[in-house]
Amino acid sequence: MSNPARCTCPRCSIRNLMGPAVVTTIGVLFLLSEMGNGYFHIGHTYPVLFIVIGAILLGSSLASIEGHVEANLPPIPPPVNPEPPAVPPYSHPSAGQGL
Repeated sequence: MSNPARCTCPRCSIRNLMGPAVVTTIGVLFLLSEMGNGYFHIGHTYPVLFIVIGAILLGSSLASIEGHVEANLPPIPPPVNPEPPAVPPYSHPSAGQGL
């Protein structure tokens, strides 16, 4: 399902880099973990992932939104309240109890 009105403003363009940057960072960290002598273990280098995520979020929040295209979502229909069940007519209290 493609969206023909995809936003190309700087903010959305930078935010679209989040996935590839995270995957690349994880790949580099695992590569360093395998090639290093112990210092580049994933337990020592995982904060780099948070730094990359923070840098992308900071960059996208500082970027211009000139030319931003809002997503055209269909309007949400109001909730439908079901009719309460009909109350049976009042009858004698002992009616239908087999007394």
